[in-house]
Amino acid sequence: MSTTTTAELLKGAAELFPDEVVTSAHVRHLDLPYGAGKFALITLDNGFDHTKPTTFGPGSLANLNAAIDQVEKEAADGDIVGVGVTGKPFIFAVGADLKGVELLKKHEDALAIGKGGHEVFKRLSKLAVPTFAYYNGAAMGGGVEVGLHCSYRTVSKALPAFSLPEVFLGLVPGWGGCALLPNLIGADKAVSVIIENSLNQNKQLKGQQVFDLGIADAIFEGADFLEQSLIWTANVLKGEVTVERPEIDRGEGWDQAVAKGKFIADGKVHGAAPAAYRALDIIAAAKDGDLQAGFDAEDQALADLIMGGELRAGIYSFNLVQKRAKRPAGAPDKNLARPVSKVGVVGAGLMASQLALLFLRRLEVPVVLTDIDQERVDKGVGYVHAEIDKLLGKGRINQDKANRLKALVSGVLDKAEGFSDADFIIEAVFEEIGVKQTVFAEVEAVAPAHAILATNTSSLSVTEMASKLKHPERVVGFHFFNPVAILPLLEIVRGEKTDDASLATAFGVAKKLKKTAVLVKDAPAFVVNRILTRFMGEIQNVIDEGTPVETAEKAIEPLGLPMSPLVLLELVGPAIGLHVSETLNRAFPDRFTVSPNLKAVVEAGKRGFYVYDSGKPELDPEVAALLKQGDSVLTEQQVRDRVLDAVAQEISLMLDEGVVAEAQDIDLCLITGAGWPFHLGGITPYLDRAGVSERVRGKKFLAPGIASVPA
Repeated sequence: MSTTTTAELLKGAAELFPDEVVTSAHVRHLDLPYGAGKFALITLDNGFDHTKPTTFGPGSLANLNAAIDQVEKEAADGDIVGVGVTGKPFIFAVGADLKGVELLKKHEDALAIGKGGHEVFKRLSKLAVPTFAYYNGAAMGGGVEVGLHCSYRTVSKALPAFSLPEVFLGLVPGWGGCALLPNLIGADKAVSVIIENSLNQNKQLKGQQVFDLGIADAIFEGADFLEQSLIWTANVLKGEVTVERPEIDRGEGWDQAVAKGKFIADGKVHGAAPAAYRALDIIAAAKDGDLQAGFDAEDQALADLIMGGELRAGIYSFNLVQKRAKRPAGAPDKNLARPVSKVGVVGAGLMASQLALLFLRRLEVPVVLTDIDQERVDKGVGYVHAEIDKLLGKGRINQDKANRLKALVSGVLDKAEGFSDADFIIEAVFEEIGVKQTVFAEVEAVAPAHAILATNTSSLSVTEMASKLKHPERVVGFHFFNPVAILPLLEIVRGEKTDDASLATAFGVAKKLKKTAVLVKDAPAFVVNRILTRFMGEIQNVIDEGTPVETAEKAIEPLGLPMSPLVLLELVGPAIGLHVSETLNRAFPDRFTVSPNLKAVVEAGKRGFYVYDSGKPELDPEVAALLKQGDSVLTEQQVRDRVLDAVAQEISLMLDEGVVAEAQDIDLCLITGAGWPFHLGGITPYLDRAGVSERVRGKKFLAPGIASVPA
C-alpha cells in the first residue's frame, strides 16, 4: 500500500471522528554525542499536560505519517544517521483513542483503523537508517506497538505503567503487538504480557520489568533518560554497543506458550469473551516469523471485535470506571462538605481495623478505635501497626512516614474520650439493628454536633438505624466491600432524613479514600448485595429443587465471572449469606427465599460447600450428606435462563424504585464492588445482548449505542 492511500485512508477515518484530541509528531534534529552524526527525533505530543495522555486517532496517525515522510526522505538522502521516537513529559503514548472506536458503525471503517495504524507504524521498520523508541513514560497499547516496529528500544526506570491492555477491553493488540512481541521476546513472555496481565485486571509493568522481559534493550534513570538514551544510541550507531537478543524457541516452547494462554483465558473468561482467543490464534500463527500475515490477521480480528458486543461493553465499562465514577450521579454540591480532621471507628474487629488503616493512610489524620474491652482495642491498633510495618518492609513508605502514621492511630474504651472532637465516626459492629441503634445513641451523646455518623451496614435500613436519634440528618450509609484495600466500591446510602451537608461530606471523604462512590437509596441490601443475593438465591433454589450442584455451578460459567457462585459464598461466608437472604426475605418474601440447605450448612458450622483436598474444589461429603433435594433436575441452559431472568427482574424493580439513578450505576457497582467482568459491561449490556432484558421486561436496559454498536 503506498503512502498516498495511507493518507487517504486516514483522512476518511478522521471524518468519522471529528472530536479527536489530535497528537502532533514534531521532528527536530540534533547532533549525537561522540560525533556519531545528525539524528531526527520525533516527539509525540497532544499539547496537554500528563493528565491528558497522548493517544492515536486517525488525525494523530496522519501527523506521524507526515513526520515519517520527512525523515524517510532525509534518511534516503543520507542527511541523518537514525530516527528516534519519544513522548511528552511522563507520557510516551497510551494507544488508540477509544472515543473514536465507539463511533464506528461499519466493518470496513473498523478495518481502516487497523490498516491505518499498521501502514504508518510499519514504515519505521523500513527506513534506510536504524530507528529507536525511547519509552520515557506511560506506554500502553498502540504506544507500546509503535516502539515494537523500531530497531531498538530504551526504557526509563521511572516508567510507571506499560501494558498491552487490549484483551482486557475486548480487543487484540492490533497494530503489531500480537505478531511482533512473540518474535522479539518469545511466545511465553508475550503470552504473559498480552493475555495473562491483561486478564489480571489489566496489570501494568514497571520500567525494570520491561527491560527484564527483553522488550527494551537498555534502561536508564528517569532524571536524564533522554540524554542517556541518546548517548547509548550514538554508541550503537558507532558499533561500540552491540545488542544481543536471545534465540526464540519456535518449536514446542511456542506451542506450549499458546496452550498456557488458552488455559489462562479459560480460567478467567471460560470462553465467554472472544478477544483472548483471537489474540492467541494470531500469536500461534506468528510462529514462522511471517510478520505481514500476522498484521493482516490483526486487522481482521480488530475489525471483527470492534463490531462485536464485548468490545462495546468493554469500552462502556472503561467509561463508567474512568468517567462516571469521578462524577457520581446525584451527589450534592461538593462545596457543602465539611472538613474532616479526626476519625472515630466503633469496633476493633477485622473490618473495623481495615477501615481504620484505610482512613489513616488516605486522610493522614488522627484515627481512634473503641470496643467493649481493652484486649480487642489493643488487637485492632496492633493490626494497623503491623500493616504499616509491612508497607515499610516493602519500601512503600519510609521510616519517618511509618512513625507518623503509627502515632496517629490510638484506641480507647471510653467513647466520650475518643470521639468528643471527631468529625467523622463510622461503626463496624455486629450486623443487627438493635446493636447498631444502641451504638449510635451512645456516640450521639458524646460526639460534636457537626460530626457525621456513618454505618458500614451491608443490608440494614439506615433510616431505621437513625430513627431514635435527636439528629438523624447526620447519619449516612458508608458500605465498603471486602477486602477493603482492594475493591474500590463504596455504596453511599442516603437515609430519609440525611441532609445535603452530611452527604456531601461523605462523598468528599470517599474521594480522599480513592473509592468509587455511588449514591444509593436506603432500600434493603442496597445494590450489590441485593443483586448477588437474588442471583445466589436462584442458584440455591435450583439446587434445593433437585439440580446437581455441579450443573448449577457450570451453568454460570459462560458469564466469565471471577469465581463460581458457591466459591463466592465461601468467600462471603455462608452465615453472612444466610443473614442477608433472611433480611431480603423479610422485605420481599415473594422473590427472596431462605434456603433450608444453606441453613443446614450454617448450623453445621461449615465454611462452604467444597473441600480442596485435591487442589481443586470438590463437594464436601459432609455437606452432600446434609443436602435435601427435590426431584426437579434442570439443564445448564435452563438454570442459566432462570438465574438471568431473576437478575434482570430484580434490576428492573430496583430502577423502578429509584435505588440508583440509572442502569449505568448498577453496572458500575457490580464491576467495582463484585469484580464482574469488564467484557460483560457489568451486567445490563450482557442481559440486553443475550435477549434476557426484552424477555423479562419487554425492553432493553440501555439505549442503542451506549454499550453496543450505534444504530
